[in-house]
Amino acid sequence: MEPTPCPAPTAPPSPPGGTYTPDHPGTRAARGCDSRTDEVAARLPEPVDERTWDVPDRKPTGTSRATGRLRGLSCRLDAWQLARTSDPSAGPPAEHIGPPPTGFALLPWLLMGLGSLANIFQGRTSNPWIGGLGLLLFNSLYIYVSFRSFDRKRREAAPTRLALAAMTLLTCGLSLAYGGTWLLFFPLLGLAAGAALRGRWLARWGWTLAALAGGVAGAKDGWTGLNIAYGTFLSTMVTAAILGLSDAVRQLRAAREELATRAVAEERLRFSRDLHDLLGHTLSVIVVKSEAARRLAPRDLGAALTQITDIEAVGRQALTEVREAVTGYREGSLGTELDRARSVLTAADIAPVVHHRGPPLPPRTEALLGWVVREAVTNVMRHSGASRCEIAVSGSAERVRLTVTDDGPGTGGATSGPGTGLTGLTERLTAAGGTLTAKARTEGGFSVTAELPVRG
Repeated sequence: MEPTPCPAPTAPPSPPGGTYTPDHPGTRAARGCDSRTDEVAARLPEPVDERTWDVPDRKPTGTSRATGRLRGLSCRLDAWQLARTSDPSAGPPAEHIGPPPTGFALLPWLLMGLGSLANIFQGRTSNPWIGGLGLLLFNSLYIYVSFRSFDRKRREAAPTRLALAAMTLLTCGLSLAYGGTWLLFFPLLGLAAGAALRGRWLARWGWTLAALAGGVAGAKDGWTGLNIAYGTFLSTMVTAAILGLSDAVRQLRAAREELATRAVAEERLRFSRDLHDLLGHTLSVIVVKSEAARRLAPRDLGAALTQITDIEAVGRQALTEVREAVTGYREGSLGTELDRARSVLTAADIAPVVHHRGPPLPPRTEALLGWVVREAVTNVMRHSGASRCEIAVSGSAERVRLTVTDDGPGTGGATSGPGTGLTGLTERLTAAGGTLTAKARTEGGFSVTAELPVRG
């Protein structure tokens, strides 16, 4: 079967807003580039031969070939753009910082010693064997110090400092003995020193090394010593600055990744707390009201239907709260939770007693206290076996106190320490500057006490 032809572009209809885009539906329909054409074009290594778009008896011309190529290329570009925009995982390319720098970054600077090596081979150096041995020893020490300078422990170790001191003595000796191009060993020494002596003493070492280089070079070649001193100081400080900046960037990126990992972990913890508190309480309410409806059904159908209606309302409210918990925008209300607590405790044949005194509270404080009421009442229904539950809220302009007590023989969910819900509430209140205490009462029953600062 021959591929579907892709006709030449015509005047496309403008999308809403009046902007022409090649992947707009109206534009693509005008050009005949449907989804099937996109799939075919995306898989073809080259555009479809233009002869398949012509009448079989018609001989292709140069113009038709060019037009066919343009049409094929246009359709392939549209396919590529559509593939990018339709891929949900498409996004900015991942940032690759590459491997950390190593001693190889400093090795190219050894080319500065080629002048001294040329002098040895050209016979311009007295005692060439000593000069050659000195050159070999300097290069060996330079390589040794360079590779050790990119590991902090090895950089600060005694062998590295001793090798750097040996380089300094060797550079002074070769410079005093030969001068000329041998003085360029001081900037090389500065490179090694800048890589190895990074830290708060860097400036002091840089000035000392520059003064030493200027003095030795000045004693041998006069005013040339100023240039050598400047080059030595510059190589020391610039090398240390570049490598220090590289380390700082890598540390910042590592810290950023660590913060991102912690943020994900904290968000997961927040969601698990919300889900536990929401579903634990909601399922407990549904179970209690279902039992009440079952007991009431044989003798009072209207009351049973009321309980079933409450179950439906609780389910719908739970669905809304789970959605809000997923998005992280759920803020509870203390008054709403107190009303729910009355309804749930009454359905569970537990007499509710609610006292609410004090000034109005900020939304954030009300939300936290609402969580405490929800969790404490859930524990009363599940574990206490109580016949009475008292909820007292009292506060001032600075602090607010919430207490939930029951008279049941149970432990309120704390036989072996705080439960998952109480642990999560303790963490939440601690983060807000408050406290949460859950313990058995000496006169019987269980109490949960929360205290919070009043903050806007």
